[in-house]
Amino acid sequence: MRIKTFSGGVHPFEGKKYTEKKKTETLPQPKSVAIPLAQHIGAPTSLLVEKGQEIKAGQKIGEANGYISVPVHASIAGKVKSIADIDHPVAGRGRAVIIEAAETECWVETIREQKDYFDLSPDEMRERIREAGIAGMGGATFPTHVKLAPPPDKKIDVAILNGVECEPYLTADHRLMLENPEDILNGFRLIMKILGVKRGIIGIENNKKDAVRVMQGHIKKNDHIEIGIFPVKYPQGAEKQLIKATLNRDVPSGGLPMDIGVVVQNVGTAKAVFDAVAFRRPLTHRVVTVTGPGIKEPKNVLVPIGTSFQEVVDFCGGLTEKAAKIIMGGPMMGIAQPHLNVPVVKGTSGILILEEKQSHLAPEEPCINCGRCVEVCPSHLLPTTLQNLVDYDRIEEAGRLHIMDCIECGSCSFICPANRYLVQSIRHGKRQLIQMRKKAS
Repeated sequence: MRIKTFSGGVHPFEGKKYTEKKKTETLPQPKSVAIPLAQHIGAPTSLLVEKGQEIKAGQKIGEANGYISVPVHASIAGKVKSIADIDHPVAGRGRAVIIEAAETECWVETIREQKDYFDLSPDEMRERIREAGIAGMGGATFPTHVKLAPPPDKKIDVAILNGVECEPYLTADHRLMLENPEDILNGFRLIMKILGVKRGIIGIENNKKDAVRVMQGHIKKNDHIEIGIFPVKYPQGAEKQLIKATLNRDVPSGGLPMDIGVVVQNVGTAKAVFDAVAFRRPLTHRVVTVTGPGIKEPKNVLVPIGTSFQEVVDFCGGLTEKAAKIIMGGPMMGIAQPHLNVPVVKGTSGILILEEKQSHLAPEEPCINCGRCVEVCPSHLLPTTLQNLVDYDRIEEAGRLHIMDCIECGSCSFICPANRYLVQSIRHGKRQLIQMRKKAS
């Protein structure tokens, strides 16, 4: 075991106490779901069903378009009520399949256990993962089968399983490790076989000592898997920072982990990989941490994808009188929501409700040149300089200062005594630079 970390980072209020000791509960089947056709990075899916059609749980309702894409499946059995544009928790608006639940649960017949699943070839495993619609469960939602197919010139020698869960308040991954360790490890073993690597490392922060014990207890002698224990610091779970802490390797500017021989996957993704390869079970449900001072009964909940935030919150006792802000995810990298009538998607790791005193943004003040944002930036950038360049529309110059290396962790904004909206400006600049490069290509 090792205790290492990365340079920079911050120590926000953890907020794990609300749910870290609470076992995952299963949400009763909702009366209806609204399943967006866009839930991953890459090409959107093509609609496969029509209004009035009877469908089974686990049935494919959206087909992948292109290599960097994954299909979408029904999370409940029932009838397609409509195909409509709805409010999307990430994309603003998006097309979705609205399904009214049937009286009895009925799943597709293809879901069944295959005892010799580990004997499948890597290509067969990748195809099952693609067909299951798995995208990164840590929030990035990048198609998993693509990440597990590095080009021949990228020689992978280490696979890292990310169980850090450094985002404040969230405990879904923590509970998964405690409650489903063997499934997670079987998924990690499959990932290692697909990649052809002989060394696996599971990264866990040391505020989850119970998870370390449980996972360690399920590792076999011939697994070639070790546990990496890390001090509590945000954003320890970010891919590049986790690699630095674990292996002391630096992902080059503009590069990917596979450029230095590493692939990182989330523990929730590993669980989904096992389900897909061993049972042909598509990704239709996920664990969501429903938490914060604005929730009456914070819980970890297994939720069918497409369920409204409102229904999940109601299952957790509803909102407190002082509830004022809804965030999908955590307070550092989460996305604020206008209301609760948005659906849970594959990347919904948490629903955080803050109270009024926590929900307002302090007014910006002039930069005092203290340099704290530079000290904490895990990507070694100059946040105030990048903000100024973006504000003055000098986007290409910001690009030369590696604005695209920003992981949007929010550490700079968190530490700034002048309340500068640093990460918001940088995020805006990145989007502008991407658009400029697309037009130029």
